Amino acid sequence: MKSSNEQSSDTEVSQFGLLKQKRFAPFFWVQFAGAANDNLFKFAFTVMVTYQLSISWMPPSIAGLVIAALFILPYLLFSATSGQISDKFAKTKLIRYVKDLEIVIMLLGTAGFLLQSPVILLICTFLMGLQSTIFGPLKYAYLPQVLKPNELTGGNGLIEMGTFVAILLGNVAGGLMIAVPEIGHYQVAAACMVLAVLGRLTAQAVPVLPATDPALKINWNPVSETLRNLAMAREQPAVFRSMLGISWMWFFGAVFLSQFPSFSKEVLHGNEQVASLLLVVFSIGIAIGSLLCETLSRRQVEIGLVPIGAIGMSIFSIDLYFATRGLPDSVEMGITAFVQNTAHWRVLIDLLGLSLFAGLYSVPMYALIQMRTEKTHTARIIAANNILNALFMIASSLIAGALLAYGLSIPEVFLVVGVLNALVTFYIFMLVPEYFLRFLSWVLSHLIYRFKVTNKQVIPSEGAVILTCNHVSFIDAVLLMAASPRPIYYIMDHRIFKIPVLGWIFKLAKAIPIAPQKEDPVAYEKAFQQAAQVLRNGDVLAIFPEGAITRNGELGEFKAGLLKILQTAHADGLSVPVIPMGLKNLWGSYFSRVDGAAMSTPFRRGFWSRVGLNIGEPIPGEQVTMDGLKQQVQELINQE
Repeated sequence: MKSSNEQSSDTEVSQFGLLKQKRFAPFFWVQFAGAANDNLFKFAFTVMVTYQLSISWMPPSIAGLVIAALFILPYLLFSATSGQISDKFAKTKLIRYVKDLEIVIMLLGTAGFLLQSPVILLICTFLMGLQSTIFGPLKYAYLPQVLKPNELTGGNGLIEMGTFVAILLGNVAGGLMIAVPEIGHYQVAAACMVLAVLGRLTAQAVPVLPATDPALKINWNPVSETLRNLAMAREQPAVFRSMLGISWMWFFGAVFLSQFPSFSKEVLHGNEQVASLLLVVFSIGIAIGSLLCETLSRRQVEIGLVPIGAIGMSIFSIDLYFATRGLPDSVEMGITAFVQNTAHWRVLIDLLGLSLFAGLYSVPMYALIQMRTEKTHTARIIAANNILNALFMIASSLIAGALLAYGLSIPEVFLVVGVLNALVTFYIFMLVPEYFLRFLSWVLSHLIYRFKVTNKQVIPSEGAVILTCNHVSFIDAVLLMAASPRPIYYIMDHRIFKIPVLGWIFKLAKAIPIAPQKEDPVAYEKAFQQAAQVLRNGDVLAIFPEGAITRNGELGEFKAGLLKILQTAHADGLSVPVIPMGLKNLWGSYFSRVDGAAMSTPFRRGFWSRVGLNIGEPIPGEQVTMDGLKQQVQELINQE
C-alpha cells in the first residue's frame, strides 16, 4: 500500500494545483498563519510602545530595534539545535508541537496586551522568535519530503509568496487594530489567539511523515554544531554559495525594509500611509517574482534565474537613487497626493522591480539547497542558513546605520547597496560557474531560441547517467544544460577549447577535453579516466558520439569511445543507463556549419527560431551498441 507521499508523486500538478493537495496545502496555511501572527504581534507591540505607552527604559526611537533584536536572537542561539531536532524527529509531530507552543505564547501575549505590560510582551517576543527558530528548518526540510524535484521551484515560490503576503497582512492588521482607541489592545490579543488556534487546527491536517535521521545524536553545543553544519554544506560548493547568496538577499532586503518609514518621511515627504504603500509594493513584488520562478524555469530547479534576479536587483536599486534626485520639497502628504505626482511613479516602479527580481533571485537557491542536500540532514543545513541570514541582517543594520551616521542620505545608501549587490553576486557566480552557465543556457533557450524539450522527466534526479546526442552546432552543449536539472560534465573535442568565448565557457563547465588517440594518446587516456570518475561520483556525463560537429547536417558515424566508458563503469561495478537524445532544427543556425564555417553570418535565422530536443528512454549500459544507439538518435531527430 502506498504512503500519502508516494501517492502524491504519481501525478504532476501545477504550482497552484499544489494548494489543492493534502501533502502541501495544510502546511502552506500553517506557515501562512504563523508568519501573519508573528508580524501582527510585533507591529502592534511596536506601535503601542511608540504611540500609546511612555516607557523610560525603552523610548520610541529604539523600540523597533529592541523588538526586532529580541525576535531574531533565538535564531542565533537555537538554530543549530532546531535543525538537529527537525532531522531526528517526525516533522509532522514537531509542527503540531510548535503550534501548541504558539497557543501558549499567545495566552501569555494576551495577558501582556490586556495589562499593557511591555515586560510580558518582550518575553513573548523572544518566545515567538524561539518558536519561529524551531519552525524555520521544518519549513524548508518538509518540502523535499513531499514534493518531487520538478515541483520544488513552484512549492518554494508559493511559500515565499505566502510568507511575504502574510507579513504584509500582519503588519497592516496589527497597525490598524492597535490604533483603535480603548479597545485596540483587546482586538490584537483576540486576533493573535485566533490565528494561533487556526494554525494548530490546520496543522492537524498535515500528512504524517517519517523522521529522516532518527538515529541522530543531538549535539547541544550550538557553536560546534553550527560549524559542523557549515562544513557539511561546504562539501557542496553550489549549496554553500547558495546559502551565502540567500543571506545576502536578506542583507539587501533588510536595508530597504528598515528604511521605509524614514525614506517615506524624509525623502518622499509622505506620511505613515505612504510608508505602508512602500511596504505593500515591496511585498507584492516579492510575491510576483516568487510565483514567476516556476513558469520561467519550466518546472525545474533553474539557478540560471539567479543572475537575472541579481542584475534586476542592482538595476532597480541604483535607479531608485536617481529617481529620488530632484524631487521637490513639499509638506507631508497622504497616499492620494503621493500617487497623483507622476514623479513618484518611478520610485514605486523601482521598488516593485527590485523586489520582484529579489523573488527570482532567492527561490531557485532555496530549491537548489533542498535538491542537492541529503534528506537526512536538510534541516541542519537550513538551520545553518538561518544563522547566516540572522548575522547578515544584523550586519545590514550596523552597516546601514554607519553609512547614515557618516553623512550619507537614504537614497545614497540604496545606491551603495545596489553597487555592492552587483559586486557580491558577481564574486559568488565566479566562484561557482554553474550559476553563470545556467544563466547562459536560460538566455539561449528562452530568448535566442524557442527551445522545446520532450520527455525530459526521464533524466534521473540522482545517480550516474550518460547522455548521448547528435552534434549539430557549437552551442549543443549549452542547450543540453537547459534541458537537464543537474550539472552536466561533457567530453568534448580538445579543439573547441581554442575557440574564443566558447572555449572559456566550456572550461568553466569543467568539460573534459579529448584528442584522437593517434594525435595525443596521453590526453586520450586521461579523458576516459576523468569520465570514469564522473560516473563514480554519481554525476551526469554527456558525450557526442560522432566526435565532431556535422558538416552536412546529417548524422555521422558513432565512434566506439562510449563503449569504452561503459566497460570501465562495468568494471567499477556500476550499471550506468544511457539516454539517447536528438537535437532538431539547429542545422542552418548561426552556430552550425551550414555554409562551411560556423559563426560567420549573424542573424542568419533571426531571433527566437524554433529548435527542439527529443529525449528517448534510458537504455541499460550493457545493452548499448553503437549501431543501435545511432538508429535511436536518428529516430529522435525525425520525431515531430
